[in-house]
Amino acid sequence: MRSAKQISLCAVMIALALALSYTERLLPLQLLIPLPGVKLGLANIVTLIALCLLRTRYAFVILLLRCLLGAVFGGGFTGLMFSVSGGMLALTVMALSRKAPAFSLFGVSVLGAAAHQIGQILAAMALMRSVYVAAYLPWLLLVSVATGLLTGCISAGVLRLLPKAAVHIPTGMDRGR
Repeated sequence: MRSAKQISLCAVMIALALALSYTERLLPLQLLIPLPGVKLGLANIVTLIALCLLRTRYAFVILLLRCLLGAVFGGGFTGLMFSVSGGMLALTVMALSRKAPAFSLFGVSVLGAAAHQIGQILAAMALMRSVYVAAYLPWLLLVSVATGLLTGCISAGVLRLLPKAAVHIPTGMDRGR
């Protein structure tokens, strides 16, 4: 059964992810990295934290609702396609790699960033009906290493601070997934 605390936490995380996603649109990142569509992936910080604190299914719900609401508030259908395809593939890869002892939070984050780019390229190939879009992927994967490390670093910092600031959150971390 879902507790009010878990539902409230999910709602706060969705709102935070939406705020980070919207804020990211205002950053002039193209001045630093002249590749169209490149973002830092700030909303993915919330996704990674949700994956660490909550059950995987809650992280998927948070991601899906963030994508849907983001499309309603300004992304449109195309934005929704890119957001869902990249986000769902990224979260799937992060959930699987998180179980492997070889990957730290930073490795999980970089793999998620790379998977996000692959998901978006697949969406672009489907929308544009062209395989030539895939030629853009190596550049995006190179950038995803840096953005994945950045989001992993921020996520690790937040996760380090959370136990000091919060009371126990019934997340299912004590039980098997």
